[in-house]
This record gives sequence, structure tokens and C-alpha cells, in this order.
Amino acid sequence: MKMFHLSDLHIGLRLMNYDLSQDQRYILHEITVMAGKEKPDVIVIAGDIYDKAVPSAEAVELFDQFVNGLTDAVPDAEIMMISGNHDSAPRLNMFRNVLKNQNIHMIGMPPEKEEDYIEKVVLSDDYGKVNFYLLPFVKPSMVKQIVGTDMKGNNLSYDETIHRLIDREEIDRSERNILVSHQFYLPSGADPDKDRMDSEIRTVGNIDQVNADILKIFDYAALGHIHKPAKAGGDRWRYSGTPLACSVSEAGQDKGVVMVDIREKGDVEVSILPLIPLRQVKVLSGSLEEVLRQGSDDYTTVILTDREEMTGVDIQDRLRHAFPNLLEIRRKTTRLADYYMEYSPEEELGAFELCNTFLKDLDEKEQALLQDIINSVREVD
Repeated sequence: MKMFHLSDLHIGLRLMNYDLSQDQRYILHEITVMAGKEKPDVIVIAGDIYDKAVPSAEAVELFDQFVNGLTDAVPDAEIMMISGNHDSAPRLNMFRNVLKNQNIHMIGMPPEKEEDYIEKVVLSDDYGKVNFYLLPFVKPSMVKQIVGTDMKGNNLSYDETIHRLIDREEIDRSERNILVSHQFYLPSGADPDKDRMDSEIRTVGNIDQVNADILKIFDYAALGHIHKPAKAGGDRWRYSGTPLACSVSEAGQDKGVVMVDIREKGDVEVSILPLIPLRQVKVLSGSLEEVLRQGSDDYTTVILTDREEMTGVDIQDRLRHAFPNLLEIRRKTTRLADYYMEYSPEEELGAFELCNTFLKDLDEKEQALLQDIINSVREVD
């Protein structure tokens, strides 16, 4: 059985002030052509279909064109998709029972009542059954009637919630089982910030992380939520990443479709089918003249390193002429800070570090409050 694993389409996304609809239409067409060539039996989209809970009419139309294209290219394929944290779960859950008769499984809501279970789609091939468990994005408050609360009546952690949801399924490990999920799974001991991109919504203190040990009971885990292609502890449990860069922090990343060949129990082969976008996201650093020589139509952030003060009024005009899709212009300067150390505002510092550098001498309580404020702003944004 051959499967395509996609996630985080974020249809309707804007990159700074640029509408990416043309770029998204192009890359979704490339995926459709790829599907027509490879003929997968299953196409999985692991959440964040749209960039906003209430997508524009244009975004809905583009997704409709994409699904129609896939059904034309591979009419016998099963298409499975779940809601992510950017999606409106109730909206994606509409016509759920009608669509499954058309080999389209659009699952917006997780189990809601004690008698409900994770949506399970069972397919068969020459080796027997393959069980697909489709688990949309879950917050503990959404399923507390099923998984319960702690001794004080508070919601459980994300980790405990997901473990209880999956444990109650009584999965037959002698069969081949596939999980489709949109959560932040993290292997024990891993850095929670290593693979997070600026375009992702984060929680205070990474409270949404789930121990990836729960994935080991599955033959493959098709994950969504992390925008950078990444493994959650092994080749068979992975994030496909976005098909297009969604932020400057994703510049230079190799994007692609994860193709999974599921054979007999324990035999899973994973390969990546590269996706080349209509326009790349780039970060160029150098003097004004060095940067101008690299002009292109790509979405570009320019970091100017000229040491002399540049006061020419035409600098922006020259850069915008060379880069029609210029994202931003930064200047890398060196100055003395605290009279002892050199400070470059363009170093790879996060918002928390930059605020600490500016405010100085914060105690632990004040730093905790600062981190809380920064994460809250990111969630609203």
C-alpha cells in the first residue's frame, strides 16, 4: 500500500504582506501531478488545511480545486484529512458521514462523548488489514468528559490526554496501524524549540508537548503541526512539514511529499518526493552592491552589512527593483553595549533574549512574566 503524507497546507496564508495564493495554487498542482504519476492508494493531510479558522472564499475554492484534482488524478485513492489547530474543527467536520462514501474522510472533531472513539478507517491489501486512526488536534478541555480530570478537577496535561485517548482504543499490535495526528510530539530528552518555526503557534512553556513514546505502537505516524520536516524519534514517525515556506525562518528548507510504502507488518519504507516552489524564501546578507547582483523574484529578506553609513534615499527603490517580492530590509551594525561587549541586532536572538537585552537585570519572576507575555502575543498573532 502506497501512501502520500502531507500536512500544514495553510491555504490562505500571507507571508508578511504578500498573498501566497498563486504560490499555493502552483504547489498544490505540483502535488496533484505527482499523485497522478505515483498513484498512491492513500493521501493523508495531517491538519492545518487552512491558515485561519474562518477561511476566505478564495481559500475554500483553492482547497476545493485541490481535492477535485486529486480525485481526478487518483480516483481510487482514499483521501484522509484531519483538522489542525489553525482550522475550525466543527466546519471541517461538516458532511463527514456523506464524504466517507466518496472515499474522502474529513475528520474535524475528536471523540466528544464517552462512547465515541478515534475515527478508524480500515483498508486492505495483499498483506491484510491496515488500520488508520484519524485524530484531529486536541486540547485537554475538548475531551475531558472522556479522559477525565486530575484530583483537583483540573484539565489533564496534553501528554496525559493524548496517551489516555490512544490507550483506550485497545489497538491490535499484530495488525498494521497508522496514526494521523496534529500535535506536538517530542521524543524524551529532545529540545522542544529545535524544530519550531516562527510561523507556528506556541504555548507558554511548551505545555502542549506530548511524549513521542506513544507513537511506537504504530507502524507509521503521519504527523502535522511542526513546519520543518522532522522525525519524532524515528523514520516511521515523522512530520512532513509545510509544502511551502510559511515564514522567513523556513528559508532554505527542503520541502517535499513523504511517500510511504507499507508492506507486511514491520516493513515500512519512507522516501521524500521533492517540491520546488514557484518562488523560494531567501535571506541574503552582504553589502548593498553584493546583494543587488543576486536580484530575483523570490521572497527575499535582505541584511545589509555595509560598514559606512548609507544615507542614499534610493536604497529601498534599488532593492525593490532588484527584488520585486522584497520582504524586508535589515541593517547589520556593530555598536558597543554596556561598554564591554559588541552587540549585533541581527544575531539569531529570539524575542525573549532581545527583550532581556533591552530591559536588563530582570529577576526570575519578571522573566517568567515576560515569557508569558511573549507567548500570549504569539498566540493572538
